[in-house]
Amino acid sequence: MNSTFLLAFALFIAVIIIMAIGYIFQQKRISGSCGGLDALGIEKACDCDKPCAKKRARLRNNEHRLDVSIIEE
Repeated sequence: MNSTFLLAFALFIAVIIIMAIGYIFQQKRISGSCGGLDALGIEKACDCDKPCAKKRARLRNNEHRLDVSIIEE
């Protein structure tokens, strides 16, 4: 029983190391296979009518960055 646990643990560690090496070489984000909420046409993960303060600030920053990049072109 103890050797089974060690074998399973070693297998999980090996898979994690292989995934880390793949990430280092490809520099790609890990993503789901089915596209997540975006594939369903859902813009946000919650059902709230108004996003929280942090999300609103992030959206304002993104809009500002887009405005600046358009001006620079």
